[in-house]
Amino acid sequence: MLHSALINVMVKAARRAGRSLSRDLGEIENLQVSLKGPANFVSAADRRAEEMLYADLAKARPGYGFIGEEGGRREGADKSHTWIVDPLDGTTNFLHGIPQFAISIALQREDTVVAGVIYNPATDELYIAERGKGAFLNDQRLRVAARKELKDCVIACGLPHIGRGDHELSRREMAELQPRVAGLRRFGAASLDLAFVAAGRLDGYWERNLKPWDMAAGMILVREAGGVVSDIQTPGDPLLSGDVICGNEIIHASLTKILRPLTA
Repeated sequence: MLHSALINVMVKAARRAGRSLSRDLGEIENLQVSLKGPANFVSAADRRAEEMLYADLAKARPGYGFIGEEGGRREGADKSHTWIVDPLDGTTNFLHGIPQFAISIALQREDTVVAGVIYNPATDELYIAERGKGAFLNDQRLRVAARKELKDCVIACGLPHIGRGDHELSRREMAELQPRVAGLRRFGAASLDLAFVAAGRLDGYWERNLKPWDMAAGMILVREAGGVVSDIQTPGDPLLSGDVICGNEIIHASLTKILRPLTA
């Protein structure tokens, strides 16, 4: 199908960086057996992918700002447009050779995300969304799932790990939701969790302590697929709070009703 010039720029950049990550993934198995492990190799792969994305996006749209996980903020002459990029979301998965990781690219105009691309090179799944034009997976139109009862739903979440997050709050959240849902999942790549909600594979998702590059592209995907995305504690912007919750209108409301009081 035909895409806008903007989406074509983002897709081209994502696919080129994806080819680099695919080659790097092929080296991971060999490195797993070494005592030092592949951590340093993966860090280099991450930085290399970000530099490729920056070069491609800057060439296509000179002057746009750029926020990347590895390189931080790079100011541009055009103060109204900013790329928000995660060159390798799901680094721990990648480190272990688990094919659940993605390149995430979003474009923010003023304070609004207007386009997003998420690409998993391991599965060749390409998610795109542009404001007002819908969300797609490999050119197939996406809609969020229509389930209305939590007991029928599979919900994804984040689980804090060593040195990060509120482990006690996470345990309270699990205890409240486990008896109410058909299943809980923790996949380890926030951008793909959001994309799976947009695709109807998951009915809802929440996570705390994220960064803008984890969420920006996935948020517009969910919204363009008919879903609701917000901060967990307020109806506000997850890009500002770092906490996100989403689903169709009914499931979003049900999850929020359960999770919001737990931090009171």
